[in-house]
Amino acid sequence: MEPIHSNSPAPSGGASTSASARRHGGRLRRIFFGHDGLCAPWGVLLFVAIFVGAIAGFAFVSHRLLPMPADDQALPVANGAVMEAMQLASVALATIVLAWIERRSPFSYGLQGRARASRFAAGIACGFAAISALVFVLWQAGLLRFDAPAIHGIRAWEYAAVWAVMFLMTGIFEESLLRGYLLYTLARWLGFWWGAVLLSALFGVLHVVSPDESIMGLASAMLFGLIFCLSLWYTGSLWWAIGFHAAWDWGESYFYGAPDSGRLVEGVRLTAHPVGHTLLSGGAAGPEGSVLVVPLLAVIVLAMWRWWGRGGRASRFEWRSVGGREAQR
Repeated sequence: MEPIHSNSPAPSGGASTSASARRHGGRLRRIFFGHDGLCAPWGVLLFVAIFVGAIAGFAFVSHRLLPMPADDQALPVANGAVMEAMQLASVALATIVLAWIERRSPFSYGLQGRARASRFAAGIACGFAAISALVFVLWQAGLLRFDAPAIHGIRAWEYAAVWAVMFLMTGIFEESLLRGYLLYTLARWLGFWWGAVLLSALFGVLHVVSPDESIMGLASAMLFGLIFCLSLWYTGSLWWAIGFHAAWDWGESYFYGAPDSGRLVEGVRLTAHPVGHTLLSGGAAGPEGSVLVVPLLAVIVLAMWRWWGRGGRASRFEWRSVGGREAQR
């Protein structure tokens, strides 16, 4: 029998190592990525880590350059601008990084859509109408009284415009933080409404740090969070919630001069003072700390259902974005 001679090279150690590395990389990829991008738990953890790291870094620098006033003092425009810019930059950074990892647009988490302008305008109208209705009821019931306007003319318009921009930033920040990437990611992990409940509870808990916040104020913050989630469920967009959020805060803080979660701002148009029992008037927490906010929110939910949910119309919320990480399929 003739000896066998092979011209084929024997498997090299380098090829074996390369195949092993590919298998190892494939296992790691399956741990961190799924069909729809970064696995939801990792996405949530990374988003929170980036946001907390960014906001902590910004706060460390800003507190040395521009110290915050005491809790019982009105918030100056400069401090408000710095605070809102830091918050907005932090949530934008976290969203952009996660969107890049998942190969999606940063605007795909509730900021896209053809009806952005109309939904935003409707949100502004509803938000200002809602806070005005609540303030009117409190005033008529003798639970709120007003001082005469402290500023007039061009100065009043300047403050109105400045605080409008500030509260628009607040609306974009808070909706993007709690109803943007996090809610979209929790929706594909736990389901939309479980994610909505968790993030709305977190929205209420975050108000604990506000000066003079009350238990009723915390509860109303949670309920507002659920209403904003409901608007996203019906419309697939955050723009109605952003408009409502901004207009409510602007009306409560600047126009009526009432505390917003216990915080006053400078340059207000009117100055409101609570009268009577805190549970009814809202006390130092502001009108949204009044128990009378509950029937108002019920009316808002009914109106949303009548307008957006009539006829059993399906939800427009969709967490799957075009351009997801198809390489992981």
